[in-house]
Amino acid sequence: MRTKLRGKDFITLRDWSKEEIDILLEVSAEIKEKFLKKEVTPYLLYQTMFLMFFEESTRTRNSMEAGFAQLGGHANFLDTSKMQISHGEVAKDTAAILSSYGHAIACRNCFWGIGNKYLNDMANHSKVPIMNLQCDLYHPMQGIADLMTIIEKKGETKNLKVSIIWAYATTHKKPISVPLTQALLFPRYGIDVTLAYPEGFELPDWVIEEAKENAKKNGGSFRITHNMKEAFKDADIVIPKNWGSWSGKKGDMDLSQFKDWKCTEEMMKLASPDVKYMHALPADRGNEVEDSVLDGPQSIVYDEAENRLHTSKAVMILTMG
Repeated sequence: MRTKLRGKDFITLRDWSKEEIDILLEVSAEIKEKFLKKEVTPYLLYQTMFLMFFEESTRTRNSMEAGFAQLGGHANFLDTSKMQISHGEVAKDTAAILSSYGHAIACRNCFWGIGNKYLNDMANHSKVPIMNLQCDLYHPMQGIADLMTIIEKKGETKNLKVSIIWAYATTHKKPISVPLTQALLFPRYGIDVTLAYPEGFELPDWVIEEAKENAKKNGGSFRITHNMKEAFKDADIVIPKNWGSWSGKKGDMDLSQFKDWKCTEEMMKLASPDVKYMHALPADRGNEVEDSVLDGPQSIVYDEAENRLHTSKAVMILTMG
C-alpha cells in the first residue's frame, strides 16, 4: 500500500482514503519515535523540494524545511513576491518548470477563491507531488497533526467529544481552512463533533453535509450550535479558534459584540475534567484565549505544533519515497 502513495498529491485529505490516512498516522508515529531516539533517517537523500509561500509562516515553513533536511533532502524556500508570479506567470508554467528541477512542490496560497484552484492547476501540470501548506479551503498538514495529537492524548477516538469553536480575534481575518479540515476529518474517526459559532460565520453548506455523512458512515456525530457554553459542556477536546466569514455575510458587522467568544478558565470548567485545549497557533492571546488557559496544564498546543514536524515528514516519505 505504501508504494501506491508515491507520487500522490496532498492537497486535501478528502482525496485520501481512511486506510491511507491510517498509514500516514502510522508512519508519523514511527518517524517521531526515531526522531526522539536521535536515529538518522536519510530516506529522501539528495532530493529537492520547492516551498512556495504567498503568505507568512512559522510552524509550516520550519516543520517542512527541518523535516526535509532530517530526511536527507534540501528545501528551497520561495517567497512568491520575489518570483515571476509577481509579474503574472501562471501556475501551469511555474509547476512545469519547478517539477523538472526537483522532486516535490509545496505551496501555501490562502487567497479566497484562488488558493485551492492554484494548487490544483499546479497539480495538473506537475511531474511531481503537490503538497498543500494551506489554501483557502484546506489545511491538511494541520489536520493530520491535530488528529495525531488527539490520538496520542486520548487514545480511542470513537465517540470522543471534540468541539470546534469560533473565537474572537483582532489580529487578522483568519482563513476557514483549519476548522473546515477538522470538520471533515474528525467525523471519519467516529468522533462526536460540535461546531459552534455566532451566526454569520457559517462554513459552506457542502462542508456541513459531508461532515454529517462522514459521521453517519463512521459511527460518530456532527452538530452545530450558536451557544458557546453548550459547545464547552462535557467536551473532551476544545479547539477555540477564529475564522473569517467566507461568504461575505459578515459585512460591516461589529465584531466587538462577540468578545465573549473567548476560551477562559470559566469556560474550561464546563468541559470534562480531563479536557484538553488545542489551537493551530498563533493564538490571539487575550482575545481568542486567556493566557492562563493557553499556558496552563490543559493546553497541548506545543505537542500539537511539534507533531507538525513528524506528520509532514510522513507525508514526504509516503509521497516522495
